[in-house]
Amino acid sequence: MPFRPTLPLLKPKSASSKNWISRQARDPYVKQRATDPALYRSRSAFKLIELDQKYGGFLSKSDVSAIVDLGAAPGGWSQVAARKLGFNALEEDAQDGFSTLRRANDKIIIAVDLLRMDPIPGVEIIQANMLSLRTAGVIKSLLTGPGNPEGKADIILSDMAANMTGNKIADSESSLDICNAVFTFAKGHLRTAESVGRRRAGVLVLKHFAHPLMNEFRKEHLDSTFTDVMYVKPDSSRASSSEGYWVCMGWKGLQGAEGA
Repeated sequence: MPFRPTLPLLKPKSASSKNWISRQARDPYVKQRATDPALYRSRSAFKLIELDQKYGGFLSKSDVSAIVDLGAAPGGWSQVAARKLGFNALEEDAQDGFSTLRRANDKIIIAVDLLRMDPIPGVEIIQANMLSLRTAGVIKSLLTGPGNPEGKADIILSDMAANMTGNKIADSESSLDICNAVFTFAKGHLRTAESVGRRRAGVLVLKHFAHPLMNEFRKEHLDSTFTDVMYVKPDSSRASSSEGYWVCMGWKGLQGAEGA
């Protein structure tokens, strides 16, 4: 199933281009991004910033050292994560940029997407299918180190969306497929709150589109495996969009969920 990353803002060529241009001109987040085009690669970066601020700065907690960004292209969320972990203050070494940054900071961010991404200081980019076992193995290998022998992530981010068809049933099922795929990944790669010793450690941020199927998914998979699950539609989301985010905190792990 094709996954759609958040794409850079491009001038549309359809008959609705005038409406699009007008909306862009009024959008405060587009204006904010335009003041410094190098700051963030996508408008969606402001959504993650808002979620992080709303829920206690989960990206920059002192025990957070490993973040995985799924469906990361063009890289706005990875940029936010890198800055929260302090990579913005470091310079890349021309010969061995990522390794130098990682040794200096002892932290890691992994961005995964089928599409090519330009480098981001402090971010290891994998151009691959996140669903493949080979990709999962590469991610685990990169996460594994002296301070992380289990190769687990503290935070998993997903701003992925399927290619929309206009058919609400088909689009809802595609969104559900992505949620299931991301949750399956999280089961094998997310560090538990118990292992960290903090009630809300082990965070999953998951994009979805409102539909009764999504409510069932939340009840079956998220509410039982996380201490807290919050739904939010960021102010920076389009008012006309049905997108929303679950911020899931306090990963219990499957064994912990069974005993809850």
